[in-house]
Amino acid sequence: RIYLSILIVVILVGMFGMMTFENRTPLDAFYFVVVTISTVGFGDIHPVTDAGKLLTIGIILVGVGCFVGLAASSLDLMIENRERSVRLRNLNLLVGVFFSEVGNGLLRRFSEKDPKSDQVRSALVVSDRWTEEDFSRASGNLQHHRNMLDSRTLDLPGLDRFLREHKSILLTLFENSQIIENEGFTPLLQAVFHLTEELAARDQLTDLPASDFAHLSGDINRVYGLLIMEWLTYMRHLKMHYPYLFSLAMRTNPFDAHASAVVR
Repeated sequence: RIYLSILIVVILVGMFGMMTFENRTPLDAFYFVVVTISTVGFGDIHPVTDAGKLLTIGIILVGVGCFVGLAASSLDLMIENRERSVRLRNLNLLVGVFFSEVGNGLLRRFSEKDPKSDQVRSALVVSDRWTEEDFSRASGNLQHHRNMLDSRTLDLPGLDRFLREHKSILLTLFENSQIIENEGFTPLLQAVFHLTEELAARDQLTDLPASDFAHLSGDINRVYGLLIMEWLTYMRHLKMHYPYLFSLAMRTNPFDAHASAVVR
């Protein structure tokens, strides 16, 4: 943006100077400045006055450098964006593994006990007809959804076993340096791992004081909220880039009570 701003100033000043000192038309002045900055220099228009020559020297010294810098920066930005896009696609493969092995199982356990499950399910029964607007609308609606899971209604020993069995997967995902590329998935992974540690740290999970159940409820609702948003983001990614994966994810939607992998 800095290079572009300076370049625009140079073009405007150069045009004004050529029109003033060389009596050029606006089009001729613009043409001269552009061919000078781009180092093309056809030579069909050239300054004849001392002021015009000094102005041209300034255009060359400042404008050419900005033009080259702008071109180089634009190329670097394009390469960086392409590499970032590739990294994010690779990262979403890891996100897919997480949901396949852990995330979908957690969502089914939590959504079954969600007192507002009807509201969540109505917003997340994704279909192949969904557009970008549908995903954005669902995301906006869920931003206002307050998760109210009560840990006392959940099978905490079963949840503890489930997370212990998949702890190695969580650790493997943490070891991947690309995880930090996804600002939404990393907090989710941290929240799930923290819940795993909280449950594992207790000798038993059935006869706890009300204060401890409330504490676990907070940890569970944190995971549930992050899971919902990241699942929706992942579904959007599949819809855009991998229709065949999206088809299976749609047919096994953890929020759809009638979901079935069988194609009918």
